[in-house]
Amino acid sequence: MKRRTLLLAGLPLQVRAAAAGLQFPADFGAHPRQNIEWWYLTGLLGDGAPPRFGYQLTFFRLPGPAAAGHPSGLAARQLILGHVALSDIGAQKQRHAQRLLRTLPGAVQAQTGDCDVKLRDWTLKRTDDGYRAAFSGPGFALDLNLATSEAPLLQGDAGLSRKGPDPAQFSRYYTRPQLATRATLTLDGRKMPLTGRAWLDHEWSDSLLGQAVGWDWLGINLHDGRALTLFQLRRKDGSREWAGGSLRTPGQPDRSFAPEEIAMTPTRHWTSPATGARYPVEWRLNSPAGEMRLSAWFDAQEIDARHASGIVYWEGAAQLFDAQKRPLGAGYLELTGYAGRPPLP
Repeated sequence: MKRRTLLLAGLPLQVRAAAAGLQFPADFGAHPRQNIEWWYLTGLLGDGAPPRFGYQLTFFRLPGPAAAGHPSGLAARQLILGHVALSDIGAQKQRHAQRLLRTLPGAVQAQTGDCDVKLRDWTLKRTDDGYRAAFSGPGFALDLNLATSEAPLLQGDAGLSRKGPDPAQFSRYYTRPQLATRATLTLDGRKMPLTGRAWLDHEWSDSLLGQAVGWDWLGINLHDGRALTLFQLRRKDGSREWAGGSLRTPGQPDRSFAPEEIAMTPTRHWTSPATGARYPVEWRLNSPAGEMRLSAWFDAQEIDARHASGIVYWEGAAQLFDAQKRPLGAGYLELTGYAGRPPLP
């Protein structure tokens, strides 16, 4: 399987996509027959170390309660959920918001054929050279231009990402890492132009968790141009159900990781005063990318999204170091299942 992945990674995008069953640009768009789908954009803004801000924009598409053939244009055949967050790294403060609406043509939609997702004024759309995104939350608004010339990074086996020991547990999953970003952030009425790097995941599935109760995931843009993905799914007793990841290195074939190649060990926890959930916010990582350390930029990055998706989770800006604590890169860490199992298939 790894040999097939390496061979496919060196092929042109169109050939690689056809071999994996992925068809671009169509697979940039929505897959309304799947039980769950999400577009997940994270990034860091501001030159220097630490960066000034981190952000998250996530859209979930789910089947709604109305029948697919319902005759009304207002029927809730599909639902769009949204989570947004802004982490002020200097102030160690996070702001976040959530939405849940049925699809409404022109206002709330996840288009098929190409990436064009809208939840009123929260938007994500593919352009000729990358993506445009815009969203707002309490006291802030962010407008983003995200550029890339690289082909999508196809996660797992050429875009088929296993999520458990049962072969039926998988998602279709690709990543757009190292997105060069120009942004305008309006924060408490003050407008700031900023630059940075971003990361976009797009994933869709009918079956994800199986016996797992949550996952630990990280997506990191390294300063030398590489991009590292690691994840593990956890059972109720804390043991690992499955693991995966990838490494993109400029000028080399993309590399996918098997579960036995990955070790993710928590080294420090933080307990939320709001929910009592205990999150691992520092990690020791071992993979074919080497031995590394990961640490949250600050601890209080818990998101309470119970009004939209019914979950509480930790999602925040994090920094990556080598074993000698020298900075390697930065990105985002996501921790779910520590405050209840996500309501996912």
